[in-house]
Amino acid sequence: MYVERERVHIPELIGGKWVNSEELSVRQLRGSVILVDFWDYTCVNCIRTLPYVKEWHRRYSDKGLVIIGVHAPEFFFAKTEENVKRAIKRFEIEYHVVMDNNYEIWHAFANRYWPAKYLADKRGYVRYAHFGEGNYIETEAAIQLLLREIDPNVGLPDLMKPVRDTDIPGISCYRVSPELYFGYKRGSLGNPEGYNQNAVGDYRLPDKIENDTLYVEGKWFSAPEYMKPALDGETGMAGVVLRYTASEVNAVISPDGEKGFKVFVMQDGKYLNPEDAGHDIQFDNEGKSYIVIDEPRMYYLVKNREFGSRLLKLSSNSSAFAIYAFTFVSCMA
Repeated sequence: MYVERERVHIPELIGGKWVNSEELSVRQLRGSVILVDFWDYTCVNCIRTLPYVKEWHRRYSDKGLVIIGVHAPEFFFAKTEENVKRAIKRFEIEYHVVMDNNYEIWHAFANRYWPAKYLADKRGYVRYAHFGEGNYIETEAAIQLLLREIDPNVGLPDLMKPVRDTDIPGISCYRVSPELYFGYKRGSLGNPEGYNQNAVGDYRLPDKIENDTLYVEGKWFSAPEYMKPALDGETGMAGVVLRYTASEVNAVISPDGEKGFKVFVMQDGKYLNPEDAGHDIQFDNEGKSYIVIDEPRMYYLVKNREFGSRLLKLSSNSSAFAIYAFTFVSCMA
């Protein structure tokens, strides 16, 4: 959305820790166009916008655009500098990133969304804002408009073409399962036993699995942000079951201690077909589909060829399997 001219100054970027650059201030950036992008490295919607933000940096950083990624963590482990730096490297982010662990910058902007983009002109006035995915053409057009206010004769490229077929205007997007959280602070379990807060519970699946509801099977420890198995050296597996509606499924998982363990992934009672497997899926010699948990991040589980409702099951024999959330994608090319 475009903002009325010369009404709101962009807030100062105070309170965060600058990760890959010296500290910047809005005052020292006067004369430049500033794009502030609120993001979290586990947020699927943020991740899907990164190809555009990175390309805008490549195209316009030498023409007066300064991009600042404000990393506002959704989960506790995303406050760790090492994890954020690893994500910056994995996503090949070259623009400035500041860690806003205490949400001081977030509150200064009165922000409420991941991702959120605020664009300020050469005098420091906010001229454009967009929340969520999409509107990439409109956002880049706003960048070019403000760059031309700096230099009317600046040479600028044609606007970017969509990097994914699903970004084409008019593409089919469906009502998708909502983001689902595991921790008792924001989550909701479908098991009759409910959460055993900060303690271990023994769970069994009910006869009926409801849509968009999380279920666990076996012994699980319940924390404010996550759940993890409590197998205590026992043989067997702990499971997660979900009936979802989407085209793609991702999970935010952190290894709590042990790393490199497997989480097996099944859909509708079968292991995944390679054609429906997410980017992080691997297959063993028996054709079983699994992911390897090696760091705290979002893992790509399922990328179905067709949109629909399906039954997903994750299982692991590791008590380090700390699962935080499921996220979903709805658009189909």
